[in-house]
Amino acid sequence: MKIYTRTGDQGKTSLVGGQRVSKTCTRLESYGTIDELCSHIGLLVTYCTDTHDCEFLMAIQGQLFVVGGYLATDTSQRDVHPGNIVKEEMVASLEQEIDVINATLPPFRCFILPGGCRAAALCHVCRTICRRAERRILALAEEGAEIDGNVIAYINRLSDYLFVLARKLNADEKHEEIFWQKEK
Repeated sequence: MKIYTRTGDQGKTSLVGGQRVSKTCTRLESYGTIDELCSHIGLLVTYCTDTHDCEFLMAIQGQLFVVGGYLATDTSQRDVHPGNIVKEEMVASLEQEIDVINATLPPFRCFILPGGCRAAALCHVCRTICRRAERRILALAEEGAEIDGNVIAYINRLSDYLFVLARKLNADEKHEEIFWQKEK
C-alpha cells in the first residue's frame, strides 16, 4: 500500500465514500481531534502499570476508531458503516468503569489541578483533548450535521472516565492530589 497519494496536496481530503472536503472543515477537526486523543491515550498506556487500566485504555483506542469512522461519514450523503456505529453498550461500559474506580477513591472536595504522577498528568492531557473533541463534534452538529446521541454521550463519558482514572493513577502511585486553592 502506498503511503502517499498526493491527493491531499491541494488542502482537500476524502470522507468515507469519497466526498472531497477541505482539511480545515469542522468534520475533519472533529475526527482529527479524536485521532489526536487516541494517540495520546496510546502514550498514556506506556505510563500505566495496572494491567486492567492498560487493557481498558487500549479497548478505548479501538472504540475511538469507531467514533472517528462515524464522524468521517457525512450521513447526508451515505449511511454509516455498521462497524462505525457507537453503541449504548460502549457508553455503559465507561459508566460502569467510572463507578468501579470512583468507589475506590475518596470524595473530592474542590477542584483538582492537573498533575501528580506522570501517568495522571498525561491522563489529564487526554481528558482536555477529549473535551476539545466534544466541542468540535458539537460545533459540527450546530452546522447541521446529524450526530448520533451515543457519539456525544460516549465522548462526554470518556472525559469523565479520564478524570477519575487520573485520580486513581495518583492514588496508585501514592501521589497526593493537587487541590486548587482559591486566592483570598
